Amino acid sequence: PGDIPMTPARDRSPRTVTASAPVRLDLAGGWTDVPPFSEREGGVVIAAAIGLRAHVTVECGGDAIRLVAHDLDDEETIPADPPPVLDGRLDLLKAAVRLLPPGPCSVVTRSDVPPGSGLGSSGALDVALVAALGRARGETRTPMEVAEAGCRLEREEAGIAGGRQDQYMAALGGVQRLEFRDPAVIATPVALDSAFAAELERSLVLCYTGVSRISGRTIARVIAAYEHGDAAVVAALRGMRDVALATEDALLAADLPAAGRLLSENWLHQQALDAGMRTEHMARLEAAALGAGALGGKAAGSGAGGCMFFLAPGRARAVADAAAAAGATILPVTWSPDGVRTCCCKTNSTH
Repeated sequence: PGDIPMTPARDRSPRTVTASAPVRLDLAGGWTDVPPFSEREGGVVIAAAIGLRAHVTVECGGDAIRLVAHDLDDEETIPADPPPVLDGRLDLLKAAVRLLPPGPCSVVTRSDVPPGSGLGSSGALDVALVAALGRARGETRTPMEVAEAGCRLEREEAGIAGGRQDQYMAALGGVQRLEFRDPAVIATPVALDSAFAAELERSLVLCYTGVSRISGRTIARVIAAYEHGDAAVVAALRGMRDVALATEDALLAADLPAAGRLLSENWLHQQALDAGMRTEHMARLEAAALGAGALGGKAAGSGAGGCMFFLAPGRARAVADAAAAAGATILPVTWSPDGVRTCCCKTNSTH
């Protein structure tokens, strides 16, 4: 499509392209990137990319398009032309090949995290799909252009409501302050002291509750409440934006106690958005983690299931054990300083 920024590459020969993009921990300010709040008042998110990633492989050739989603244990073969109709099955992949038609090929996806984790896995998949399909078409994009196209893929082509932090974090990596002044997005790296960054990484405990939430339902309720001027929802969104700015200050000051307190403050604001934000399982998990010595914690993403993460300097092992005893699965946390990666292979050589 002509309105997606791109730079044509010279070599458009058949190839195999792989791409991967990291998921993220939204440390503070999530929800403020969601319209209409981001349009009317402007949002701020502090987030960090982590080493768990979404992966896409595009193998060009054949006489149709084969779509394979390993995490959904589903696959479908569709004609290369005309563009596919979204029918509720593998819709994100179909939307991707509508947006960036690759010709006959196979598109295979998998993720290091379960669907609905709250870690931005669909946004990371958006970015990996855009990067892989674009390279298969002989195009290159900057990380910001990949993020923008990933947002268009999810929100416009696939019709999935939500914010934009996930795509930008997946494309950029690192720790970022993302300012949403729709339609503009301003990304500013948060330069952490290296020793503090290592301590922060060791101190975070990431817990999957075992229940994947459907964030679209929660998002729809919150959007409707904000549009109707619900005072509690408006105050909560503004409060999370303030917490995001304070969190950046705490991180730059290498202040772990303040960072832990702000996680819990953000979580209180988040719970004020919707009655279903904290499930009973999440409440038990939170109590177990805080009881074992965590300084604070919050739900990842939109909440209502998925993952929670806690900050526990010097107590990470004890908090992880307590969370596991409460029924959570512990996921690894390592920083991902880079964002989307692509590799193009042709006749057994990598370019």
